[in-house]
Formats: sequence, C-alpha cells, structure tokens
Amino acid sequence: MTGGHRDRIASLIGAPLTRREDPRLLTGSGEYLADVRLPGTLDAAFVRSPYAHAILRGVDPREAGGLDGVRAVLTAATLPDHAPLVDAVAIDGLRKTPQPPLVADRVRYVGEPVALVVAEDRYAAEDGADLVFVDFEELPAVTDARTAARSSASLLFPELGSNVVFSEVKRFGDPAKEPASGHRVYRSEFHGGRATAVPMETRGCLASYDAGRGRLTVWSSTQGHHLLRRRLAVSTGLPESRVRVIVPDVGGGFGQKIPAAPEEVAVALASMALQRPVRWIEDRRENLVSAPQAKEQIVSLEMSVDETGRFRAMRAKVIGDAGAYSHNSASALIEPYLSALLVPSLYRIDYFECEIQAVLTNKAPASPYRGVGWTASHTARELLIDHIAREEGRDPAELRRLNMIRSEETPYTNVTGMVYDSGSFRESMHEALEMARYRSFRQQQKGNSYPRRLGIGISPYVEPNGWGSAGAAQSHWVFASHDAARVTMDSTGHVTLAVGTPTQGQGHETTLVQLASAALGIPPETIEVRSDDTDATPPSMAGTRASRTAVVTGGAVVLASEDVRSKLLRIAGHLLEASERDLDISDGIVHVGGDRSAGIPVAHVAAAAYFDPAVRIAEPEPLLSSQRFHDPGATYSNGCVVATAELDLETGAVTVVDLVAVEDCGSVINPLIVEGQLHGAAAQALGYALAEKVAYSVDGQVLTSSLMDYQIPTCAEVPTIRIGHIESPSPNTVLGVKGMGESGMIAVPAAIANAVADALPGHPMIDRLPLTPDLVARLASLPEDGQAP
Repeated sequence: MTGGHRDRIASLIGAPLTRREDPRLLTGSGEYLADVRLPGTLDAAFVRSPYAHAILRGVDPREAGGLDGVRAVLTAATLPDHAPLVDAVAIDGLRKTPQPPLVADRVRYVGEPVALVVAEDRYAAEDGADLVFVDFEELPAVTDARTAARSSASLLFPELGSNVVFSEVKRFGDPAKEPASGHRVYRSEFHGGRATAVPMETRGCLASYDAGRGRLTVWSSTQGHHLLRRRLAVSTGLPESRVRVIVPDVGGGFGQKIPAAPEEVAVALASMALQRPVRWIEDRRENLVSAPQAKEQIVSLEMSVDETGRFRAMRAKVIGDAGAYSHNSASALIEPYLSALLVPSLYRIDYFECEIQAVLTNKAPASPYRGVGWTASHTARELLIDHIAREEGRDPAELRRLNMIRSEETPYTNVTGMVYDSGSFRESMHEALEMARYRSFRQQQKGNSYPRRLGIGISPYVEPNGWGSAGAAQSHWVFASHDAARVTMDSTGHVTLAVGTPTQGQGHETTLVQLASAALGIPPETIEVRSDDTDATPPSMAGTRASRTAVVTGGAVVLASEDVRSKLLRIAGHLLEASERDLDISDGIVHVGGDRSAGIPVAHVAAAAYFDPAVRIAEPEPLLSSQRFHDPGATYSNGCVVATAELDLETGAVTVVDLVAVEDCGSVINPLIVEGQLHGAAAQALGYALAEKVAYSVDGQVLTSSLMDYQIPTCAEVPTIRIGHIESPSPNTVLGVKGMGESGMIAVPAAIANAVADALPGHPMIDRLPLTPDLVARLASLPEDGQAP
C-alpha cells in the first residue's frame, strides 16, 4: 500500500466519533451473561472453603442431594475425567502449581471451591450448598509474603519444599557503576496494597454440552474467548474444534477476567456429566472473597546519586504475593516480574540490578489488574525521587527533568533493553506542570499563602503497551501476542470486521470501525464488528489486555481493509474503464481523480464483484474478504500526571482537588475514547491510592467481603480531571498508534501519594498504599524529621 494512502488514512483518524455501543447499552438493550437462558438450564452454587488452609477429609452431599430441586452435588471425585488449570507458557524458573476446578485434598484460600450444587434454580442451589457437609482439618495459614518465603512450617505445597515459586536476580548495564560509597545512596521500601478489580458485572458462565455431537458451548464473561476455549479443551479433553466460547456483553473486566477460572471448568464438566445446560453467576461476596486479586508487592529500592544530582545506579527487590497458586504465568509472576523490569522507566541509569520473587500465600490467587505489576514499582520509584529531591534541596520537577531521557534521543534503549520508539518525556511533564500552575503553587507554598494544607505531586510515566512479540521480549517476558482480523464486504457494500478481542467497555467497536472506515473510504454506519464467538472470529493469542487492541488488532484491521480496498479499486477500474491508479474511494463512492460526478457507489462495485463474472478479468479472486495477521514492533506511550491534594490533619482525610494528566499515545484514533480511558483509570487509581485494600486476618479470613468494607470511590470523591494531548507517532506500528488504557492506573497513585507527602508536616516517607485516614493521621503526628518517635 502506498505511503500516500497511509497518509490519507492518518488524516481521517483523530475525529471524536461518538461511541456506537452506548445507545444500545444505555437503553437496556444489551445482553449480558445473566440475560442468556437456554431451555432446561440448571443453576449452580459452589460450596467454598471457610478456611484459608486445611486438609479436606471428606465431603458428604447426601442431605443436600435430597433437597427438592437439587439435581446433583458434584465433587472432585464425581466430576468427569479432567485436567487441572495450568497454562502452556514455559517460563524458566517458575514452579507451576496447577489449580483444580474442585479441591480433592487440600484447600489453600478462603472461598476455594470444594463442591458444586446444581439445581433447578439458584435458590435451591444455594440452599443445597448450605447442607453439604465438608470435613476439614485446619492447618496454619500464612498471609505475609515475607513470612511465607521463609516458612517451612506452613507450606502450601509440601512437595515443593518452599512457598517461593520463582526467584531470580537480573543485572543490566555497567557493573562498575553499581550503587557505591562514592555517591550518595538513598533507600526506601514500599508495600503496594492488595486490590481487586470490582467489575460492575461479576464473573460467570453458562455451559451446554451436546453429547450427540460431542460439542461443548460456553457463554462466558471473559476477556479472551480463544484463550478460554483452549483451557477448556485441555481440561475437558475435548479438541478445540469441539469447544465454542461465546462472549455476550461484558460489564467490565480490568484483567480479572483474563485467566480461566476453576469455576468455569467445573461448570463445563457439570454440563458434560448431566447433559443439561448449567449456569453460574458469581455474587458480589464471592467476587470480593474468591475472585483473583492483584497488585500486592513489596518493593525495596536503592538509588545512587552523584554530586550533580544525576541518577547513576539502582537496585530493586520485588516480592510479589501470588496468592495460593501459580497455575499460569499471569497469576504468579507477571506482577513482580514486570514491576521489577520497569523500575528504571524514563530515567537514565548506568546500572540496574533487580531481584524478583514470587511467593505463595493463603490468599486468593493473583491475576492481572489494570496497570499490571507496574503500579507498585512506579509508585515506589517516584516516592523515592521526591524524597531524594528534598534531601538534596532540589525541586522535584527539576530533578526529574535533569534525569529524563529526551524525545530527540529516541529510539532510546534504556538500561534493561526497552527501546523507546518515540516519546515526549520532558514535553509532557512541562505541559502538565503548566496546566497545574506548578510554579505559582510552589511560590505560594513557600510564602505560606495557602491557609489550607495543600500538597502537589508529580508522576511522569512510561507505559509498555500494544504488546506484540517484540514488546514482550523487551520486557523479558514469554508472551504469544499477535492477532488476526478479518474484513469482509458483502454484496450490498456493508462490511463486517471479525476480531478476537472482545470489549468490556473500552469502545472497541467505535475505534475499530473508525480505522476501517478511514482505510476503506466508506461511512462508519456501513461497518459492524463481531468479536463475540470463537466460531466466527479469527484467534487472538492474548485476548483483550495490555492496552493492545488498538495497536495489534487495529493494525490487522487496517492491513485487511487495505487489501479489500485494493480489490475494490481493481474491479471499479474494470467497470469504469479507468486505471486503478486514478481511482479513489471516499464517502462510499469510487471516483476518478477529484471528479466526484464520475464515480459509482461502492455497493455497485461490491455487487459486481459477487455477481458479474466479467470482473474476473480485473480480479481473478473477487471475494471481498481479507484476513491479516499482525505482530507489531515494540511501542511505549508516555505522559505525566500532576495531583494536588488537601489534607485534614485531624481526621487524616485526603481530598484530591485537582488532577492533570498529559498523555502521549502516538496517533490518536479517537480523543473521546482516549479521554474516557484516562478518566476511568484515574478513578480506579484514586481508589487504590486512598481507600481500596483487600484485608486479611492473620488466619487468612477476608475482612473486606462487602462493598461496605472494600470501599471504591464514588463520583463525589473523583475530581475534575483535566487532560492534555501530545502526539509522537510510533515508527513501529500501523499509523503510529500506541496503546494507553493502563497509564492512569500506573501513574496516578504515585502523583497522589507524592501530593500527600508534600502536604504533610515534615514530608515523611510514605511506604504503603492505600493512604487511609488512620494512616495519614499517624503520619501527620510524626515529628518534623518524619521519623517515628
């Protein structure tokens, strides 16, 4: 495809096309999992462990089985033959611990499923679950990752001999520049809180097995139906060709719905055993207690700084709390591994060393959650930089600017081997500071002009995103991350995009249609998207995650659209007796040069392609369809967040009064989608910074089992978010597009934490999130040197 046509496509994207999905969803016309009902459907309820760690001595289902409406009580012993959940990704050094759909011998976290009651309705299933007797022998539980790493008395898997399932030290750069006494060395430790995604729609699935055809169909609220199909095939023993996964509308995922759930496998096996459809809809308590959780890490840092204020070397130790299993790479390892490798970020570092540990504890297993592992390490580093600035007597913004790489240096290879393809590192921070009136704030702060206790925090960031194979490799990660998209025009000139990345609210339909519309030259209303069915969509090797849909899937859509456009032009050239080089398509019309009067509608060309045998003279294969594979080069977005916070020193209450975010995601496809992603991520990040924490007792009981205890922000707590845009197109992706869906969750917590530290008397070192009122009040009571009395 000519560069001129690509330039034309680029000129057509960037318009604020309103979201196509919203009218249907907002008027109640959506169809979510709970809306899907098949004739003869049975409802399922799980019997879950009340203990964090126990030997399972036996399950007695007799009383429950006699309850009116109950059709079966299934245990690990009565499920059809199956394999436990474990992925096929091989990561050197990771000791995988497969997770069973129902436990047979030992439970390892509160809420782990041990039996499944299937009944005519949910009421009977719940009543039956209450009557199942389970004989447990309680064991000591371990809920602290450091204790778990050292413990030999509380082993989750005694056969492993340790709760540490991964441990590795990596070194990069010049060893002669490692932290040394020749420079000032600053140290910190940060504990990222354990969080959960709280999607508006909880998890769930509906499975229907056709014994006559040997075919399993599963409807699931999932982020990756092709991935789930593979896991179900492996677990059930069916070939993938006989497993079909359909995704209805999904009410949020944020990473929690990436891994296949043990409940999904159990429900599929139950349908196979009973030969009736079986449905499970997770309730909110189940979601808060048993669903995968995320982000708990202990990050220890050392940074050496020379006499000019330049950063020279860093050491990091990242301990990731993996929860009870390491059944797939995303559950146990992705958090601490990716966290450690992003510590240097957008700063020049001569030497970097990191120790990475993944540790099992008696908590719900970990999963990806927006911002993956990056939130904790980014927050730890930015807090340490602010501390260094205060100790060195420097302005925090100037210290960062001194050590940032410059946009004109790109492509820039950082110390760990990440190649920043393009960026606006200093420019985005400058714009964010200007929007926040940073210099004016500092002047008034020095003059004690503010009667209130206000502080300001800065958080510049880099987001690895749009992962293809190269991006994963630069993060030192084994990750099959490539997609295909199929673009098909029918005989009326309407187009269907078939992609393997289902949406959970991100606006994929709008974004992908906008790309195809620009590439084909046809109106958006003539294009529809299919992403809901493994039988109708090409495979996505990773599903919807990692800010990758616009880059990977979108790139494949453009490539396939260009193929279809080329066929249209060849056929139109035959019909118009004109050279293909002289033709163009815009607004659904194929015209000659700039003369719109000498043209024909695309619909006429499409009809001829399918029904006029003579067009084969120009196009031997006139089927207007193309499927293209896409595996883009590595790309990184960047930006800067500046937060202003007000403290009430007596109560410890924190109010974020201003939040500025300047983002650079390369070529912007749709600014409304970009801003929506930033708003959503910032709201989640505010909750993580100030309130959200999954709390466990020492014996592993979940203390935050309702939304009265696990507090998410409301519209009253979220400030007005002011957004600025800078575009530095990537040279490695189609149209220069970069991903950006996770940047708010990466950068906002650090900005808020730094603003709180800036406002506190003595500017104490903040060593954990969330900054709950009791913690802030304790920090406010410290002496002015910030040290505990």
